[in-house]
Formats: sequence, C-alpha cells, structure tokens
Amino acid sequence: MKGIILAGGSGTRLYPLTMVTSKQLLPVYNKPMIFYPLSTLMLAHIREILVISTKEDTPRLKNLLKDGHQYGIEISYAIQESPDGLAQAFLIGKDFVGDEPCALILGDNIFYGNGLGRKMQESVEDAQNGIATIYGYYVNDPERFGIVEFTKDPDKPNKNKVISVEEKPREPKSNYAIVGLYFYPKGVCELAEQVKPSARGELEITSLNELYLQQNNLAVELLGRGYTWMDAGTMDSLMDASEFVRMMEERQGMLVSAPEEIAYRYHWIDRQTLIRSAEFFGKSPYGQHLMDVVSGKMI
Repeated sequence: MKGIILAGGSGTRLYPLTMVTSKQLLPVYNKPMIFYPLSTLMLAHIREILVISTKEDTPRLKNLLKDGHQYGIEISYAIQESPDGLAQAFLIGKDFVGDEPCALILGDNIFYGNGLGRKMQESVEDAQNGIATIYGYYVNDPERFGIVEFTKDPDKPNKNKVISVEEKPREPKSNYAIVGLYFYPKGVCELAEQVKPSARGELEITSLNELYLQQNNLAVELLGRGYTWMDAGTMDSLMDASEFVRMMEERQGMLVSAPEEIAYRYHWIDRQTLIRSAEFFGKSPYGQHLMDVVSGKMI
C-alpha cells in the first residue's frame, strides 16, 4: 500500500501567512502541519509516501522531511503545476503508485482518536481486496462539504453501504461530510483518468468516488464519538487545531503526531536512530519527548 499527501494549492485563505511559506509548514501548536497527515499514513502502516506540492514549496518540504529515513519510511516528491482538483493527485502520482493500492490524505487535514490506526488498517485490507473506502464525519453545515449518504450493509453488519456522494449539495441527504482521507484499490490512477473536469474546472474527488460507487466498490468508515477531524485551512480552524493539540498534549502528557515515535514503536527505526533525532531537536519539548520515549518514561 502506498500513500500520497496532497500538499499543494496556493493557500490564499491563509494570506498573508502563506505568502512566504507553504501552508503545510505552518505550525499547528508545536509541529509543522504536515507532521499530522504524515503521522496518519504511518499509523496505517504505510511506508512509501509521495508528497505532492508546488514548485516553490517542494524544496522547503524536502528540507524538513528529507527522504524519510529518520522515520523508517521512503518519502518522494512531485510537483503540482496548478491546483486542478484532488483527483489530480493520481495523475501526478501515476508512476509512483504503479499497480498498487493507494491512500490519499490532504495536507491540511488532522485526525485524532483512539483506534484510528486499526480503522485505517482495515481500510488498507479492503483496498487490497478491491474496495475503496471514504471516511465520514458528522457536521452541522453539510452544504459546505462533499456529503455521503449511506445505510447498513445487509451482507456485512459492521460495514456501511454507500448510497450516494454529492459535492456541496443544496439539500444534503445526510450530515456526514467526506473528509480528506481516502483508500483506493489498485487501478485508481487509471480510473482517475476517466474523471472529467467539473463546472469549476477541477478533477473532483467526488467524481472519482462516484465511479467506485457505480462499480459497487465504495464503502464508508464513520468517525464517530471519540474522534476528531479538523481542516486547518483557514485562520480560525488553524487556531482551533493548535488549541486542540495543545489541550490534548497537556492533558495526556504525550505528543500528538510525532513521526519518530510512531516509527520507533512500529520497530521501523532502532533506538540509536531515535536518540539521534532526540539529540537533533535538543532541549525543545519535542526533543525532550523523544528522549523520554528512548528512556522508557513514555510507555
């Protein structure tokens, strides 16, 4: 299973902050934003990841994440010349994905909740068996989002069967927004090539999901109580995300989305590699936390 982080776009909703740097490099409390989607893919046991960004921002992201060796993974990069819709990620990443299943996560989406890794690993297994999975999250203003309508799958009691997907409908058929995390079977790049530009000239991810729905190969995983999803693409949501992470870290005494810690706990890196990372970050809270993991204080 491969993974793509779509970290492109112009970030105009965050001007003037994003006039000088990538949106995905802005801080969400004490870490760059991109650490959060990167950690999410790692929790799904995905170790080959493509970061798609602009020509200007790719060198900055590469300077931060490098080739991923410090996380025990492989990170490569691709340029998005212009932001032409989420499904474009599979056209840009076609050579990277090859003939494998692939997950896509948006670079400004933050996910948190006990059991999230287990849910995503099930989605990986479904993708390996030919089933695409989208994720749904209850919202009060569904007309602002892509929306999924679903019912219980009579053949699979623990699964939900998708009835329809709509992009920002005037009369939403449910309150469940389709969030920026998708798992697709092999062949997704070829299917994405069938997506036609929408009225606003973009290759909509909803159109790609509709193709899977027509094949009866689309499932939805709901993020219910105990889960948090945030789109940190506006000033207010960026501040909300920072406050949420600060609150969770102070309450639990552990870092949210530390890629080195995830890699160490999954045995993707050894103790010496973690020590080198901890020493690199020095006396910062991030470095101190990694040293606590090394010493065994963090269980």
